[in-house]
Amino acid sequence: MNTNTLLSPIEKPKGLMMKLAYYFTRRQFGKVLTPLKVHSARLPSAFGLFYAKIGKLDKKLTLPPETVLLIREQVARINVCRFCMDIGRSFAIKASINEAKFDALDQYSISSLFTDAERAALDYVTQLTKNKKVHPDTFARLSRYYSEREICEIVWLIASEHLYNLTNIGLNIHSDMLCDISRKNLRSSKT
Repeated sequence: MNTNTLLSPIEKPKGLMMKLAYYFTRRQFGKVLTPLKVHSARLPSAFGLFYAKIGKLDKKLTLPPETVLLIREQVARINVCRFCMDIGRSFAIKASINEAKFDALDQYSISSLFTDAERAALDYVTQLTKNKKVHPDTFARLSRYYSEREICEIVWLIASEHLYNLTNIGLNIHSDMLCDISRKNLRSSKT
């Protein structure tokens, strides 16, 4: 858990909207998320609603949920956003997605866990995130596996993940240990 954020977390927010946001994130995640307490609590509620809109827009994607989470996780890994890596893995746990792929992301190009299509997507994601450009051959390979809409969805995921990552990195926000909470909740729901 991170206690060295660059701005102190606001534990008691002002305003009804922010109090509701704290309540609903506590209910959804088992705690109030650090980005909410450090970043969003200091801004007009429209900013928090914008961040929430990203999650709602993700529900309109046609890519499989596992692919969405793998792409977000790869961007967060490259950018070293520990909060985003943690929350992404937490979502995978809640969705009962095989965590082995997440564990093998650093070896996706050689791991048998990944399909050729996933490798093409992750090559594209990796190049765009690291270099802010993509080699034409990488794009051509991506195009063999994904429709134009899916390619645009992949670009959306990369861009919106950068927003999350840079917000957290810029304020020294790290893991909230959400994976541990999700695993604990999963175990207690099975008993």
